[in-house]
Amino acid sequence: MEHVVDAITYFVVFLFSTTLHEAAHAWAAMRGGDLTAYKGGQVTLDPRPHIKREPFGMVVLPLVSALATGWPLGYASAPYNPDWARRYPRRAALMALAGPGANLLLVIVAALALRVGEGAGVFWAPERIHFGFIASSHASVTWEATARLLSVVFSLNLLLFAFNLLPFFPLDGSAAITLLMNKETTKRYQEFLWSTPMLGWIGLLVAWKLFDFVFGPVFTAAVNLIYPGVTYS
Repeated sequence: MEHVVDAITYFVVFLFSTTLHEAAHAWAAMRGGDLTAYKGGQVTLDPRPHIKREPFGMVVLPLVSALATGWPLGYASAPYNPDWARRYPRRAALMALAGPGANLLLVIVAALALRVGEGAGVFWAPERIHFGFIASSHASVTWEATARLLSVVFSLNLLLFAFNLLPFFPLDGSAAITLLMNKETTKRYQEFLWSTPMLGWIGLLVAWKLFDFVFGPVFTAAVNLIYPGVTYS
């Protein structure tokens, strides 16, 4: 039963986090002049329009994987106009950053809640941490469940933030790095990415292989910031 509760918790957090991520993309695109996602109804925190676009990636795959392995695998997307991205590459880059930025906001909110709770004595820093477990409580069953939920929100959104910022196509980081390029280099870079379909699969494979080496130190450093005087390694 505990396994099922954990799986459902991960799934619900994943659904809310990816909805916020894609809504942020859609909102940033709308603000930048691309109404594609807006017209699709995706400038919203209602998960239904996002699920309608990617039902397998947002519901079936994450729910099944959470029940089978303990944590969710999934994906989502927000539509945009490639011609708009070509004309306004900086706006497209800011749109790409908006999704991970939304996940970072949830990381910060969860971290602040844990920090306040630790200061109030309802949460405490565990002796050891791992993904999805960075706080506990002996105050009550409700506070223990809250600590667990905040741990999952923090962990999963830190993962979504860090993974999506990797500079490999089709991840958001591959578009965001155009902020460091001049106009002509950006144009050639965009055409190269969009004219090479297999690059997306290659990019995801490379990102998946490298992520374990990247995320461990990021996760540990982030948790250390929550608890002054406590050092995890």
